[in-house]
Amino acid sequence: MIVRILGEGQYEVADDDREGIHALESELNDAVESDDDVRFAAALAAVIDEVRRVGTPLAADTFASSERVLPFSDATLDETKALLAEPGVDDD
Repeated sequence: MIVRILGEGQYEVADDDREGIHALESELNDAVESDDDVRFAAALAAVIDEVRRVGTPLAADTFASSERVLPFSDATLDETKALLAEPGVDDD
């Protein structure tokens, strides 16, 4: 799976690590839905840290379609909600 972290780049995450990433994304989605800034910041940091830990960075000149897109690492809850509200952005 290819995961893009906005403002940073893309990472290839092995199939064996998908479940852990998905669980962290669920926590992130729950934080957005509950409008909890503190929980959101912690969940965003956790999922980004995990992608960086288990993923392999793709070269900057490589472009692959991303299966998942994460907000930039210091995004606020309000900025993330604005991103999700843009046409063409899936929240699943």
